[in-house]
Amino acid sequence: MMGTTPVLPPALPLPLLRRGKVREVYELDDRHLLIVTSDRVSAFDVVMREPVPGKGAVLTQLSAYWFRRLAEVCPSHFVTADIDQIVERHSSLRRERDGLAGRTMLVRRAEPVRFECVVRGYLAGSAWAEYHDHGTLAGESLPGGLVEGARLDPPLFSPATKAEAGHDLNVPFEQMVGELGEARAVTLRTTSLAVYRAGVAAAAMAGIIIADTKFEFGVDPDGRLVLIDEVLTPDSSRFWPMAGYRPGGPQPSFDKQPLRDYLAGLRADDLWNGQAPPPPLPSQVIDAMARRYRDIFQRLTGRPLEVGG
Repeated sequence: MMGTTPVLPPALPLPLLRRGKVREVYELDDRHLLIVTSDRVSAFDVVMREPVPGKGAVLTQLSAYWFRRLAEVCPSHFVTADIDQIVERHSSLRRERDGLAGRTMLVRRAEPVRFECVVRGYLAGSAWAEYHDHGTLAGESLPGGLVEGARLDPPLFSPATKAEAGHDLNVPFEQMVGELGEARAVTLRTTSLAVYRAGVAAAAMAGIIIADTKFEFGVDPDGRLVLIDEVLTPDSSRFWPMAGYRPGGPQPSFDKQPLRDYLAGLRADDLWNGQAPPPPLPSQVIDAMARRYRDIFQRLTGRPLEVGG
């Protein structure tokens, strides 16, 4: 079972390709990368000092679950998340095995597509904010009279630019067409909607609504379009319990909402300016996030989270 000690990734004897808010990506060879996911957590584009126990394992193992389950819908860069298989292939990591177990994924290299592929099945988050103010999503008109949390039928494909810093920006589909070409843009839209629908059907069996999600795609060395990064995790998706869903306002979600709520309260009271350095987090906020991450993992996969071994 998952321990309660938060983990930050060890320094590895490999070239570091890039470091993100949550993940480190290392180069293994000409065709493979190693993705290590820490327990770090961010909100409002600021990384908190305190990690969330088990968060990195949830993101890694849930992505591995979905990559395997959705393979017939869309291939991915996923090779394995089994630490023994990884260490067997790369013996230089043997000393770091325990720190990597459960939060490390071996993947094939792929050239990332320069857009986030967002699919929205419900009107929430930034989509609701734009609709509320302008009646649009990414500048395109939506029907009138929709309320927060309303179901969008059919789901909407809403690409976004990938920002190095700050929030990603929703853009019209035509911008994606202009930059990538019509054939590639249409393929990304069709594939994103197909993966979303497959995920929605699977999550519904567990009593979970996937309100929206973002996918990342890449082109592998063989020229195939593949899913990369993470897929259908609490950091990339908005998960709601199906029981008690009522459109017309915000819904409870299985993610870092306790952190957002806490920080929003500090900002409202002028106790934090929304920039680094972050404020210290109470233990109850960290514990609430850890419970939500563990809960959604078990609900979706049908098994408790296991780390180490």
